[in-house]
Amino acid sequence: MSNTSTIVDRIWNYCNVLRDDGVSYGDYLEQLTYLLFLKMDYENVTELGKSSAIPAAYNWDSLRRLEGDELEKHYRDILTELGQGSGLIP
Repeated sequence: MSNTSTIVDRIWNYCNVLRDDGVSYGDYLEQLTYLLFLKMDYENVTELGKSSAIPAAYNWDSLRRLEGDELEKHYRDILTELGQGSGLIP
């Protein structure tokens, strides 16, 4: 299976989990978009050596270290903090 197919399958699996938990299409699409933005920024930094405008306390790596309620709270904090700023995308 190609890398693209694997990614698409994983995203659909996440969508199915969210849908089964009662999250609407618009809501889970929005959340997946935010997560993909954080993941893409992380890959730009780690794989391409680019700098990030996202503070380390709110980047993808900060999410990877957490689980459960801590993860959910931190994700909400990230959305709140980054939503108040400007200029994250050059």
